[in-house]
Order: sequence, then C-alpha cells, then structure tokens
Amino acid sequence: MSTVSTKNAAKNDNAGTDALAALKRGDKVVYAVHGVGEFEGIETATIGGEVVHLYVVFFPGERMRLKIPVFKARAGGLRRLATGERLEAALTTIKGRARIRRTMWSRRAAEYEAKINSGDPVLVAEVLRDLKRVREDAEQSYSERQIYQHALSRLAREVAAVDGVSEEAAAARLESIMGVAKPKEAPEADPADAARTTAIMIARARKAA
Repeated sequence: MSTVSTKNAAKNDNAGTDALAALKRGDKVVYAVHGVGEFEGIETATIGGEVVHLYVVFFPGERMRLKIPVFKARAGGLRRLATGERLEAALTTIKGRARIRRTMWSRRAAEYEAKINSGDPVLVAEVLRDLKRVREDAEQSYSERQIYQHALSRLAREVAAVDGVSEEAAAARLESIMGVAKPKEAPEADPADAARTTAIMIARARKAA
C-alpha cells in the first residue's frame, strides 16, 4: 500500500470533484454517515487484481479511521465542510416552527435518522427544528431525546469546525438560537428534612427488627 497525490487519484478515478481533489492532510471533511472527520491522505491498495485509490479519514469522536474508495466517495457523501451560505440556511431552519407529520413515531424516527445520516446540514437542522424543546413543561420521550442529541452533536461538530470553536460552544450557540428551554434544576435538599427522613428510616428499621 502506498500514498499518492490527491489530485491525481481523484482525476484517475474520475470521481473527485475539484473540492475533494484539492484536499490536504489535516483538512476537515464530512462523511454523511459519520459526520466531521480529518483527512489524512490517499492510499492505494490492490483489490481483486485492480489498483484502488482510497481516501483515508479519521473521526476523532468515534476514534475510527475509514478508507473510502475515491470512485465511491462522492456518492457516499464525502465532502468538504459546508459553506457559510449553507450553514446560514441551517441556522435559519432551526429557528422555524416544528413541522411534524401525523404518522407513527417509528416511521418519523426512521425519517429523522435518514436526515441526520444524509450529511446535509439543512436536513439535520430540520430534525432539530422538529424535536426542540422550547417550553420547560414540554415532554420528550427517551427516543426523541436520543435523536435530538444525535442531530445536535452532528450539526454542532460541523459548526465548530467551520467557526474554530469547541463542539460544546457550538451546541450551546445552536440551542440559544433555537430558544431551547433548559430543564429546571432540582432544588437543594433541606438539611433538616434530610435529618428527619433519616430518623424516620432508622426508627422503622428498629421497629421491624
């Protein structure tokens, strides 16, 4: 296995766009199913007697390294980071009102996951728009929270990579834009109440003995 020129490999496999052909080691890229990763270069491998060029991408969040055939990269959703215009469209989307179809949750959940794995920041933003919790008393099921967090993490990583901030800062910015309500903090326990509760428990234990 050897390393080759990104430009030549993309040209030879007739699949790389100009944007992918210009990739340099360390550049941030997005792969549809896994989100933001770091481009490490191109390797060649002989598979079935044929030489295949492979994009090598490392995903720090998953601690995973993928080797993606150049000729399949575009169809598989490998791209450079979104442009400012595309991210602005995503930020505009998350501000909107939820557009929830009246269908079974299992079907909607599958549609949401498909949008997240599309690699399109605007489609990911649509998931956040539909599942955001804007009132403190609004209820979310466990699966809704899981999908919401998945979408938030996916979009936040790309915003973070574009803006040069941490994923946590990007996620906080997104939720601020959406006006997401934070859960109320549980009130601190009253020491006197805690002492009374302990005394009652001890008394009951002695009585039972």
